[in-house]
Amino acid sequence: MLYELIAAVVAGVALAGIAMALRRLTGGLLPKWLVPAAAGIGILGYSVWSEYSWFSRSVAAQPNGVVVAWHNGESAPWRPWSYLAPVTTRFTAVDTRSIQRHPDFPDQRIVGLRLAARWQPSTLVKVAFDCAGNKRADLSGGNVSIGANGGIENAAWIDLAPDDAVLRAACAPSGG
Repeated sequence: MLYELIAAVVAGVALAGIAMALRRLTGGLLPKWLVPAAAGIGILGYSVWSEYSWFSRSVAAQPNGVVVAWHNGESAPWRPWSYLAPVTTRFTAVDTRSIQRHPDFPDQRIVGLRLAARWQPSTLVKVAFDCAGNKRADLSGGNVSIGANGGIENAAWIDLAPDDAVLRAACAPSGG
């Protein structure tokens, strides 16, 4: 976050410098207010670019085998342009490299999910999916365990829609 603040200030100073140079080259024909206006445009322009490019930069930084299954678009009054094109601020990625299966429970998979949000560190959580039953169980916290037979015990299963994007990514035949 600090680096983005510094980059925004540098963009503002750079555009203000260009405006000052243009004023000097034109012998002062351009108005004085152009310099602070250019600084503001530089800061705002960098901020908008940074907000809109965060998702694509974050996805590009994911290793092979990590599939983005869900993302949201968000609008806010302090970003009026986001009503025209919502800004992606969160996403969920399935780490298909981490999929674990048990031969006795072929429809159940334990998967690592990466939860990423703008301005926050990514979190990796373990989740169990019942692909045939369209269910999910969070494995963190509580008394959830893997039984002696390989089954998931004491899990609070949550019903999902059959077309849930994260469920489909975790249960894809090519995954794991």
